[in-house]
Amino acid sequence: MSNSTAPTDLNGWTDPREQIEFSVLMANGRLAPRSFANEEEARAWARPEDGDEVVSFNYVCACDR
Repeated sequence: MSNSTAPTDLNGWTDPREQIEFSVLMANGRLAPRSFANEEEARAWARPEDGDEVVSFNYVCACDR
């Protein structure tokens, strides 16, 4: 799940279930106020010693943002 973009088929369509986005769920229960290019970048920004947690989701599940 370290790939933030999914492969496309010959028609240029990308399955939104395969487009994974990474963020950091901060200790206060809110998502980080920025986006991350990949899981590694999110882990580098997170502060797990303070209770931060790296989370991933796809665009299908992110419709309520």
